[in-house]
Amino acid sequence: MNKYTKDPDKIAALSSEEFYVTQRSGTERPGTGKLLNNKEPGIYVDIVSGEPLFASADKYESHCGWPSFTKPIEPAHVMEFHDRSHGMVRTEVRSKHGDSHLGHVFPDGPIDRGGLRYCINSASLRFVHRDDMEAEGYGDYIDQVEDVE
Repeated sequence: MNKYTKDPDKIAALSSEEFYVTQRSGTERPGTGKLLNNKEPGIYVDIVSGEPLFASADKYESHCGWPSFTKPIEPAHVMEFHDRSHGMVRTEVRSKHGDSHLGHVFPDGPIDRGGLRYCINSASLRFVHRDDMEAEGYGDYIDQVEDVE
């Protein structure tokens, strides 16, 4: 079993936007994220800790400007917190081990897939293609990844 931690070396290597989003609870501009239009099969992991967060099979186009997922691949790795910033009441999601700000979860997702929309900043994620999952230690999750056409 992998051990996931908040890695200071990975934090030091973050771009200014990745640092702002993950460490300062920032938000990337809508429509600008590098993973917004990614349709490749694989998983999305915390850019700081490497813990698995979401699968490509659960990604969908919500037209909100950020990558959206219906559920976490490993629910224990995604923590929820009340967020009252910016004059709104929302539910923030953070990675458990990396303590990275990921985004927010909203109750307006596809009803037939559970009704949730995890609205996630690309800057908080690293994509691991299905072809690389085994070599990178994520082989246990391959069965949760499907071809996306």
